Amino acid sequence: MANPASYRPQTGEIPTNPGVYRFRDPNGRVIYVGKAKSLRSRLNSYFANPAGLLPKTYAMVHAASSVEWTVVGSELESLQLEYTWIKEFKPRFNVVFRDDKTYPYLAVTMGEKYPRVQVMRGDRRKGTRYFGPYTAGAIRETMDTLLRVFPVRSCSAGVFKRAEASGRPCLLGYIDKCSAPCVKRVSPEDHRALAEDFCAFMGGEAKRFISKLEKQMAEAVAELNYERAARLRDDITALRKVFERNAVVLAEDTDADVFALHEDELEAAVQVFHVRGGRVRGQRGWVVEKVEDSTTPDLVEHLLQQVYGDEGQSHGRLPREVLVPVAPTNQAELTEWLGGMRGAKVDIRVPQRGDKAALMSTVRENAEHALKLHKTRRAGDLTVRSQALQELQEALDLPVPLLRIECYDVSHVQGTNVVASMVVVEDGLPKKSDYRKFSITGAAATDDTAAMHDVLTRRFRYYLQDKSGQVDDSVLNASGQEPELEQGAQGLPQDAGPQGLPQDDALLDTTTPAPRAKFAYPPNLVVVDGGKPQVNAAARALAGLGIDDVYVVGLAKRLEEVWLPDSDFPVILPRTSQGLYLLQRIRDEAHRFAISFHRQKRGKAMTVSALDGVPGLGASKRKALLAHFGSVKGVKAASVAELSEAKGIGPALAGAIVNHFSATGPEAANVPAINMTTGEVIET
Repeated sequence: MANPASYRPQTGEIPTNPGVYRFRDPNGRVIYVGKAKSLRSRLNSYFANPAGLLPKTYAMVHAASSVEWTVVGSELESLQLEYTWIKEFKPRFNVVFRDDKTYPYLAVTMGEKYPRVQVMRGDRRKGTRYFGPYTAGAIRETMDTLLRVFPVRSCSAGVFKRAEASGRPCLLGYIDKCSAPCVKRVSPEDHRALAEDFCAFMGGEAKRFISKLEKQMAEAVAELNYERAARLRDDITALRKVFERNAVVLAEDTDADVFALHEDELEAAVQVFHVRGGRVRGQRGWVVEKVEDSTTPDLVEHLLQQVYGDEGQSHGRLPREVLVPVAPTNQAELTEWLGGMRGAKVDIRVPQRGDKAALMSTVRENAEHALKLHKTRRAGDLTVRSQALQELQEALDLPVPLLRIECYDVSHVQGTNVVASMVVVEDGLPKKSDYRKFSITGAAATDDTAAMHDVLTRRFRYYLQDKSGQVDDSVLNASGQEPELEQGAQGLPQDAGPQGLPQDDALLDTTTPAPRAKFAYPPNLVVVDGGKPQVNAAARALAGLGIDDVYVVGLAKRLEEVWLPDSDFPVILPRTSQGLYLLQRIRDEAHRFAISFHRQKRGKAMTVSALDGVPGLGASKRKALLAHFGSVKGVKAASVAELSEAKGIGPALAGAIVNHFSATGPEAANVPAINMTTGEVIET
């Protein structure tokens, strides 16, 4: 723990202007972001009497090793910059509202030629209209009902293309829940009109469509066309079922989000009802751990920042009214910020009486039940995780708590396609965004100990080089791409305020940009899959880099014993030990991740061809050559002029092909492409 006095800035150095400040830990990670009307007053409050701070603030100032600040021109700019930095750095001591579940939306992809209705989660996409959120059961029932009246395409691109190629629609086309644009039953224009009607109905124009169908039903009855009248009657029933599913709770012209929260000393639960057209269209919930000393107005401010900052940019997502239990801090600035994102006025209000206050009471009851349920479910899991980490620390006699554990595994088949994996556990929970993959070649691929030494060397060399501002390109991230070194705040030059706005005062920043927060952050414990040889190889790798504050253990599969470096005897954990269970789960996850990468890499190497080694000859041109000449043998026998006749093959590339086969010799040129698993000849 650092002494706050060791990094306390001089009072005269701190400006009295409004601004945003950041506390960093010894590894350079931002652990807290805050804003203040007067930076000098706020920062001095952290250092004047640290012993008098509340426990969580006391822990924060002692975990930090430096503080820096940015002066801005107004409180609105400080609000915007604080939100930007919290989203970028994800500080551990800031309040973060975690959605208790990912709610689905009913989406219509209006940006496609044939719009598609589907249930979607996650990030918003351009050209797609969203309705909701809903619960999972309600949204699928609503979608199934509306497709009867508005038979818009709901199939995937693959199903659509297969139906288009075969000339036969899918099942939904046969039961009249799709207008089957794939087989030209409806024109693109008419299908888009159906999608527009679907969106209009979901947007609140239900009465117009119901009245239109009732008029058509009356006309069908007058014409004695009772079959059509019966179909229209069923359509009207379906629309009314969807329309009346949500009871009217407010005036029909009311669009509002109603927030309520219930809190105790450690956590707070938030619920929101989305009211559109006077009806409750959806409900969401969050649970937040109060890791900073926040009042209820502060919580409401952070809540609105995060909810609408992440989702409010989409057109139509922000309502006209936002009803909250207490007025947030900086209400005027929040109102201006939300109004700017919506493009129209947004009112943040605290309902005092009437229907809105009654609805607020209902939302508050939901928040109270949500917090009770969260604590009931989490109590057992939190206790078990804490017990596992404590047992493991005591059994291994480690002087530091195991906040971050990394586990490594090597995977291959008889020394081919050698890969390794790194999985990460923080506070006993997997952190999949930090998982990494390693490809191993050369001498390191000869055996497991050499591979393990190579992987640990590369991982921690990257950490050391990242601290010094250099980059190591030998590591792949979890998506199989080379990681990029973070160079500073995204979109914020050092002499600019939020959104690139110039500042009135200079930036007082005496520290370097934060190192890459995810990969470069070192673990407390490294676990390797294996016994004494693998553990010693990992220990040699760390010692060779001069790293002595990371502990290494190995978990051997045979007897599930735990090995320490340079130890002749393993540590035997009880079979019922939660610490052993934790190690086994981490080891199994590393094995699964390594196996999946190995299979992916092996699959790409399954098929080889004599044409693969020709420089400048890609997959499409290889196919063109084989289609033109019929086989590799024909390609090999062709002259430069004959090769140039193939599609996409120029004289230079044709010469390279001839030179390649001349250099490799006739025996190599005659080698066919084969499937390395079955031995089947692919090209003859």
